[in-house]
Amino acid sequence: MTIHYPNGQQPVQHYNTHNELPTPHQSIYAKRGMSLEDEINHSNQYYLARHIAVIHKKPTPIQLVKVDYPKRSAAVIKEAYFRRPSTTDYNGVYRGYYIDFDAKETRNKNSFPLKNFHPHQIQHMRECVAQGGICFAFIKFTELDLLYLLPASNLFKYWDQQQSGGRKSILRTDIAKEGYQIHYQLNPRLPYLNAVDKIIAAKV
Repeated sequence: MTIHYPNGQQPVQHYNTHNELPTPHQSIYAKRGMSLEDEINHSNQYYLARHIAVIHKKPTPIQLVKVDYPKRSAAVIKEAYFRRPSTTDYNGVYRGYYIDFDAKETRNKNSFPLKNFHPHQIQHMRECVAQGGICFAFIKFTELDLLYLLPASNLFKYWDQQQSGGRKSILRTDIAKEGYQIHYQLNPRLPYLNAVDKIIAAKV
């Protein structure tokens, strides 16, 4: 099937919410090789199952262009377009706060390229923050297997500096200093709400 993605964005895999959570005896190493999206989805499923938070991946509506019907009971999508560029990857509610965030990966070891974000994504997060929402970005350095949660306010600072002729990337050392490193564990896979608690504490 041919799908045309806005802004050159690549397709993402849908997470199977029927996958079972690992039991305590399972090693976290058994989950190596999961994509960042899978890791986040797995963690969100854990939070949802335990009534801690309701956070989901945002669906992106598509416009069907060509559909074949090889038989009466089946339809095969041959071509489709996304109706509009996506904003961020996830949103939901936690402790009464609206949560909105994006997830990015880079193979760079020392810095994260700001070109991985689109202007409309930054603008979307600014509007959410202005309404009292909690926004942030997951940034994973895949070659180092390091994952950080960077609050939106810090991301905005580097984005604005870039627009004024500054660096076009964020140094990993700055992300480590201003963000929160997320350490892998069993359940949830990514205990990122601990970092969100700290962002909320800084607001009140």
